[in-house]
Amino acid sequence: MIAILTEKPSVANEIAVHLRVTQRKNGYWLGNGYAITWALGHLVGLAMPESYGMKSFQRENLPIIPKKILLIPRQIKIKIGYQTDKRALEQLEIIKEIFNRCDHIIVATDAGQEGELIFRYIYHYLQCKKPFERLWISSLTDKAITQGFKNLQKGHHFDNLYQSALARSQADWLIGINATQALSVQAKNGLYSLGSVQTPVLAMVCKRYREHIHFIPETFWKLQLQHTYKGITFYTHSETSFTQKTTAESHLKSIEILKQVTIIKVQQKEQREQPPLLYNITGLQKEAHTTFNFSASQTLAIAQSLYEQKLITYPRTGSQYISCDMWQEIPKLISLLEKNERLKDHAKALRLRKLQKRIVNDDKVTDHHALLITEIHPKNLCKEKSVIYQLIASRLLASVSAPCLKELTQFTCKVKEQLFTANGTTIISEGWRAIIGHFQQRNHQELPEIEQGEVLKIRSISLLEKQTQTKPLFTEATLLSAMENIGKTIEDKAERLAIKEVGLGTPATRASIIENLFRHDYILRQRKSLIPTKKGLQVYKIVKGKHIADVAMTGLWEKKLKEIEKGDLSTKTFIKGIELYTEQITKELLATKIKKIPPQLLPCPKCNEPSVRVFTKFVKCTDDKCHWWLFRTICGKILTRKAVKILLDSGKSPLLKGLKSNANTTFDVYLVLGSEGTTSFEFPVKNENIVKNTSFVFIIKFNLNNLILYHHNFQLLNNLLIVGYSFLL
Repeated sequence: MIAILTEKPSVANEIAVHLRVTQRKNGYWLGNGYAITWALGHLVGLAMPESYGMKSFQRENLPIIPKKILLIPRQIKIKIGYQTDKRALEQLEIIKEIFNRCDHIIVATDAGQEGELIFRYIYHYLQCKKPFERLWISSLTDKAITQGFKNLQKGHHFDNLYQSALARSQADWLIGINATQALSVQAKNGLYSLGSVQTPVLAMVCKRYREHIHFIPETFWKLQLQHTYKGITFYTHSETSFTQKTTAESHLKSIEILKQVTIIKVQQKEQREQPPLLYNITGLQKEAHTTFNFSASQTLAIAQSLYEQKLITYPRTGSQYISCDMWQEIPKLISLLEKNERLKDHAKALRLRKLQKRIVNDDKVTDHHALLITEIHPKNLCKEKSVIYQLIASRLLASVSAPCLKELTQFTCKVKEQLFTANGTTIISEGWRAIIGHFQQRNHQELPEIEQGEVLKIRSISLLEKQTQTKPLFTEATLLSAMENIGKTIEDKAERLAIKEVGLGTPATRASIIENLFRHDYILRQRKSLIPTKKGLQVYKIVKGKHIADVAMTGLWEKKLKEIEKGDLSTKTFIKGIELYTEQITKELLATKIKKIPPQLLPCPKCNEPSVRVFTKFVKCTDDKCHWWLFRTICGKILTRKAVKILLDSGKSPLLKGLKSNANTTFDVYLVLGSEGTTSFEFPVKNENIVKNTSFVFIIKFNLNNLILYHHNFQLLNNLLIVGYSFLL
C-alpha cells in the first residue's frame, strides 16, 4: 500500500477523486492501493520550555537554549499554559497507523518550504523510516496532478529545502521565546511578544510614524504661468523655489508687466514602458490592498481558496516568472479568457499579436513559478474571489502585451532671467496599458506642438504655496514592499549590498507577521495607514537600537537561510550563530531599565468594577472573585482593543465584519453584553419588513466555551443558514 499525506482534507479529496479512491474512512481515504490522509496544517511543532524541565518567564532560566530541540503534537493555549490539541493527536494516530502499514510514502503537502516542514516534522516525530517521494505540483487541476504523479521526485532532493525550513523554525523559536520572556520578565507588566522578523517590522512602522509626526514642514513658493496655444491651455512652473514670499511676489510683479515668455528649449523623446511581470503573492497582496483595501492576510486566504478550487496556481510563490517549458501553455490560458466578460476583447486581440516573453526566465523561477490562472473556467465566484481572480487574469494578459509607447515633451521658457518648464505626455500606442489602465502622472499634461524661439503670451500668473513633505505612513502595501526589498531601506552601503536581494520573512509568511502585530495590539489601521499603538511605541522605545530590532541583522539571517537552501551553509553552523545571537539579545533585554506603565483597566460587565485587562488572546477581569473573561478571537475575527473598549463601555461592539462560519461563509454581526457578562450575537437588520412580519428570534449565546442556540420559526432559520449564516460550532 502507498500512503499519501496532504496538508488539508480538501487536497486529499481532490487526489482521491483523481486516483479513484472511493472509501472514506475516519481521517483518510482508502482504496486502489492507496491510503490518503492529511495533516490539518502543523500537527507537530517545537516543544515549549516546560518540556525541557524549565519554567517559563523565570529570569534564572534565561536564555533557554536546549541541547536538542524536541518535537511535540500541536498545543493550544488554555487559561493557564498549554495543552495538547486532541484533534491533532487523533489525526497523528491515524497517520502513524497508515505509515506503519504502507510500503512507502508520497508527500503531497503544499509544494514549498512550509509544506516540506509540516511533513518532515510529522515523519521525524513518528520516528518513521519508510522511503518517501515528493509530489511537486503548482496547481490542483487533473492535468497538473497527473503530470506530478508521472514525475514523482526523490524525497532527498528536497533535503536542503527542509534544512532551511528547519533552521528558520528553530531560529524563530530561540529568538522569539527568549526575547519575549526576557522583555516580559523585565517589564513585570504582562506579555510583550518579540520575534526575529516581527520586531524589526514593528521598528520600521514606529520609526516611520515618529518621523511623520515630528516632521516640521518648510513652506516655499513657486510661480505658475497659464498659456493657451493652438487651442490648448497648459501651465509652466518656475524652476526656482522661493523660500521668502516677498521675493516670490516681487518676481511675480515684474513678470506681470512683460506678459510673455520665450521658448528657449524643446525636448521630445519616445518612451517604451515595458509590460509588468506576473504577480507573486506579495505583488498580488500589494495591488489588492491599494485598489480594493484588502488586507494581506485576506488576499492570501482568498488566493488559497481559489487554488483549492483549481482556478489558480500555487499562490505562496515569490517568483514573477515562468519557466521556458510553461510558455506553450500561455496561449491556451489567454484563449480561456475569451470567455471572461471583462477581458474577452483584450484576449481576442492578443490572438493577432506577437506575445512578449519578458516573463520567461528559468533562472528566476524559485520553488514555484509566478501566479497564473488555470485552464478551468470559474463559475459563480463571490465578489472577493472574483476580484482576486480578475487581478491575476488581467496581469497575465498585460504581461504578454506590447509595451506602452509614449511621447514625452518638455520645454523650457525664459522671462527676466527666470526659467519656467512644462512637461507633457502623449500616448502613441497604449499596448498593455489598455488592459491595466493609465496611472495618473503628476506634473504631466497635454502640450501643443511648439518650436524653439516661439513667444508665448501669459494669460495669468499665480503664486503657488507649497510645503516640503515627509515620507508617508506605511500602508500594508508599502510595508509589504519594504519587507520584500529590505535592502533598499538600509542606509549603510556595505550592509545594503550584503542583503541586496533578500527580504524580511518569506512571501508566504509576511501577511501573518503583519497580522501578529495587530493581534498583539502593537499597530492599528487608521484608514489605510498603519500606526503604532501606545503599547507598540512602548516596545519600540525599549528595543530601538538593540540587536532584536536590527533590520540589517535580520536581513543577514535571511540571506544565510537562502544559502542553506542552496546547500552552501549547514544548519548546524547557522543555529550556532543564532544561539550566540539569542544570548546577546537576552542579556541586552534583561539589562534594560523599563519604566513600568500601569495597565489600562476597563469596566467589568459582571462585577461592575474597573478591573478588566485586555490580553493578547482574551479579555479578563483581574478580580480573583469575579472570573469573567472573553476570548478575543470570535469566528476567526480578532476583537481589536478599540472594539473591546466600546463593547465594555456601551454594552455593544461596533459591527464586526467578515466573521467566518464552519461552512466557510462570512457574516457581519454585533457582539452584545447581557446580564452577568454573557455575550450574544445581534445581526444587522437588512430588511425591516422581514423582522416585522415574522415571530423570529435568533440568538447565539456563548459564555466561555459553552455555546447555546435558541431559535423559533425553524424554516426562517434554515433560510438564514442557506444564505450564509451557517456558523454552528
